[in-house]
Amino acid sequence: MSTPTVYDVAEQAGVSIATVSRVYRTPDTVRPETRERVLTAARDLGYVPSGSARGLASRSTGVLGLCFPDYTDPETENAAGDDDDAQVLYADQVIRGMERAARSEGYALLISASLRGGPSDLLGRMAGQVDGFAMMARTAEAADLEVYAKRLPVVVLAGPPENERLDHIEVANFDGQRELTRHLVEAHGLTRLAFVGGPADSPDAEARFHGYRAACRDAGLPVPDEPDVRRGLTRQDGREAVKRLAFRPGGLPRGMLFANDQMAVGGMEELAANGVRVPQDVAVTGFDGIPLGRMVRPSLTTVRQPMRRLGGLAVDLLIRRLTDRDRPPESILLPVSLALRASCGCVEA
Repeated sequence: MSTPTVYDVAEQAGVSIATVSRVYRTPDTVRPETRERVLTAARDLGYVPSGSARGLASRSTGVLGLCFPDYTDPETENAAGDDDDAQVLYADQVIRGMERAARSEGYALLISASLRGGPSDLLGRMAGQVDGFAMMARTAEAADLEVYAKRLPVVVLAGPPENERLDHIEVANFDGQRELTRHLVEAHGLTRLAFVGGPADSPDAEARFHGYRAACRDAGLPVPDEPDVRRGLTRQDGREAVKRLAFRPGGLPRGMLFANDQMAVGGMEELAANGVRVPQDVAVTGFDGIPLGRMVRPSLTTVRQPMRRLGGLAVDLLIRRLTDRDRPPESILLPVSLALRASCGCVEA
């Protein structure tokens, strides 16, 4: 079977060759319905843009890639001014682990964290410059990933495996959140709890919510169908969540479990600004184990996930796939651990 060309895509989509080119180079200049028609035709044919195809054919870039969505809120970022906010985010730790492992294997690491132009544009730009890449779950459609996985190694990070034909790594989000919730109930006697969830399309945040639900069920507590508040994953979202919870009937809960550490830190900042003591009045927990959680006061109780190991394993799977393209795909589940600190009432060891 011959490799599909831009001519094939143009013919199947019923557009000009120039339009196909613009879809991949300047997607914002193409009408959404036309762009989708071109991308659908490309997926059906297994087409990779010419620049990408040249890179894929050479297998000699000496570069591995990491793609993830940029969820930064520009308004929040601008409002921070020159304050570096002590932010060391989840993605930063994955990058550190992946970069160190790539360097030890003689590879450089290329990072793409923008969805400007859409996921397909992100894939197209990345694919022609790397020998293989890791991608955070839900950054791109599974159908798009499959097209590129036919030409170069792809590893999906986080979330449940959506495609059994691709290598995949995730952490035990469900187990970690269930154990942390049990700790608040059993060790601290807290029963008035609230869970602050992330976006509904975040597989990790949803798995954590389901772990929370399981712990509530085990403890005989009400089991919610939805998080008490659903926000994004930034510190500002954590502040806004606290404001919303404060206006609920009965006021603030006795324990607040946030879907990630960034939100938890923002929540603690909002509580402190309103004279609410942590953990005396409200216990607060997060999830991830970013360094910022150790720096805030009180220090943040959280679920520590092996973010750097996640990045390192991604490199390992990519290199093994480069060596043996026909090996069976792997799905790896990494364990997590509780970091019990002052924000829930524990004394940090």
